[in-house]
Amino acid sequence: MTTTVRPIPSPATTPPAPADTPSPTAVPFLDLQAQYTAIRDDIHAALDAVLDSSAYVGGPFVEQFEEAFADFCDVDQVVAVGNGTDALWAALLALGVGPGDEVITTPNTFIATAEAISYCGATPVFVDVDPRTYNLNPARLESAISPRTRVVIPVHLYGQMADMDPIMEIARRRGLYVVEDAAQAHGAEYRGRCAGSIGDIGCFSFYPGKNLGAYGEAGAAVTNNPDLARRMRRFRDHGQDRKYHHTSVGFNARMDGFQGAVLNTKLPHLPAWTAARRALATIYTDALDGTPGVTVPFEAPYGTPVYHIYAILVSRRDEILAALAQRGVHCAIHYPCPLHLQAAYRSLGYEVGDFPVAERLAHETLSLPMYAELTPAQHERVVEEVTRVVQELT
Repeated sequence: MTTTVRPIPSPATTPPAPADTPSPTAVPFLDLQAQYTAIRDDIHAALDAVLDSSAYVGGPFVEQFEEAFADFCDVDQVVAVGNGTDALWAALLALGVGPGDEVITTPNTFIATAEAISYCGATPVFVDVDPRTYNLNPARLESAISPRTRVVIPVHLYGQMADMDPIMEIARRRGLYVVEDAAQAHGAEYRGRCAGSIGDIGCFSFYPGKNLGAYGEAGAAVTNNPDLARRMRRFRDHGQDRKYHHTSVGFNARMDGFQGAVLNTKLPHLPAWTAARRALATIYTDALDGTPGVTVPFEAPYGTPVYHIYAILVSRRDEILAALAQRGVHCAIHYPCPLHLQAAYRSLGYEVGDFPVAERLAHETLSLPMYAELTPAQHERVVEEVTRVVQELT
């Protein structure tokens, strides 16, 4: 597959998928309604409990989820917050990141990873990604470290963990903190260790489309360091350790009771949903591997991915996306423009060609429908249509 670097189109010029209303037999990219229907009675009971207690912000339902998620991630402390961006921001502030500092991360991620760095007044520094895992390349990390570097944020993209052992070794040797962006990696493992439990802090998003999704915005930071957890709890609640006594300038980043109740109801189902995702990924890979013009995801031998996204690489990606939509198979793109070429970060001075792997992925990545409730007929149709369209267009 070619690695030729081409100019990155802005999101406004990236060809959109057709806006036609899907037919009843269409395969949606994501179907949140199917999951809700399966657990509807339990969800309604959980929401009724919040209403009956009027515990709308923080409170017992959020605390119950914090305890359960700590067990799930095998960590000592969970700090529930308003969203995944809040989790990253709180983590960096707890580690003392501020103006003049640099934080290293990948350009192949959602902008929230870099935004949290910017919110602290620090500067994002990007490192290209591994061409097989699409995660931060440890071999590129050390050359990006400067005297101003404070933190490294590896992103466990699409539900596969970054290669954490070499990242941690470099960080510890150079006196740096590590914050895991695990927004897409709930339950993923690296050499038997859970996502979020390896670095100093791990950050999760519970946006509705995530493997563990709330019914609105929610997030959490996890850690084994009680002092860091205390700082993050203070930050999420206006800088106060107790009511009306503010020891620092904080923010309103609290999780609401409804989201805590929903997440606590969903969490016991997550292992089964993850197993279904992994089984579907195996079906996709077995069917598409070896198809001319298609590169299937690589599973690194060090870990167990959870397939938040099943992303293949194809040439003429935008045409394939549109053709599949016309045939009723709705896919998506993650992400059409890497962060170093976004207008928001033009001031950093990066140019086309600086991170060729991330730039190639921006042109060739196509995300197939992936959720636990996909039926055999649906994933068979996805495979058939992807194979047919790729053969026609490449």
